[in-house]
Amino acid sequence: IQHAVDQSQDNDIINVAAGTYVENITINNKTISFIGESPGTTIIDGGGVGRVFEIRNVGSSAIIKNFTIRNGLAQYDGSDNESTDGAGLFIRDCSPIIENCIVKDNFASGWGGGIYTNDSPRFKNLTITNNTGDSGAGLSLSNSNSIITNCTISNNNGLGIWITNNDSTTILNSILTGNTDGQILFRESDNPSFLTILYSNIEDGQDSIVTNNNGEVTWGSGNINIDPMFVDTANGNYHLLASSMLINAGHPDSTDSDGTRADIGAYPYLNTYSGD
Repeated sequence: IQHAVDQSQDNDIINVAAGTYVENITINNKTISFIGESPGTTIIDGGGVGRVFEIRNVGSSAIIKNFTIRNGLAQYDGSDNESTDGAGLFIRDCSPIIENCIVKDNFASGWGGGIYTNDSPRFKNLTITNNTGDSGAGLSLSNSNSIITNCTISNNNGLGIWITNNDSTTILNSILTGNTDGQILFRESDNPSFLTILYSNIEDGQDSIVTNNNGEVTWGSGNINIDPMFVDTANGNYHLLASSMLINAGHPDSTDSDGTRADIGAYPYLNTYSGD
């Protein structure tokens, strides 16, 4: 895959066939679309030796879609402090679209076990789970205006989301639950951060957000605090059971692919779904 990236030019589309690829991929100064067959079948495995994806200086139309991103490592090596951050995805000085991906089982000794960014990517339909990191086991946002839509950030070993110096971040139609050190925390130093949450399921509600008196949370309409009723988290299945109250509980102006009102979380319970 890295060879294909190296040969690509701006606006190219790289389609990746189903399979497991043990690679550590760097995309730098190239605005490309990088699309797997599906997150369940197209797996990029960092091999436990480095970041799975390192993305720098790409245009806002760059896309990473339909992958499982796992087994990345970002650990201090004594020579480069950046090596501690963003084990699954390290996104620096750019704002690509990250969509329909599973980010799991990554470890960072610094910020962002699953994902770290110092810019404003758009995150949509992500499942971020079982990652480990010091400041944001799931997601670390620095200097960011990211929009996080229909994401499930759950059961990470540390904080769900860590925020610092953010002008305006929005969480919409998303789930934060089961993260061992809490759901959302603002860094107590740097400039104040600002966060808007709408139509999302946040464990322990607004009380779970620790601002450290260094910012402001706009707690908008439609937010709830209930058991999401996942199918089987022990086996990584974060689909919703038919009894889940998150079905049709998303923003009333947003819809799922079956035309019904959007559900909360990464996996909509579609009318065609035949599960429990």
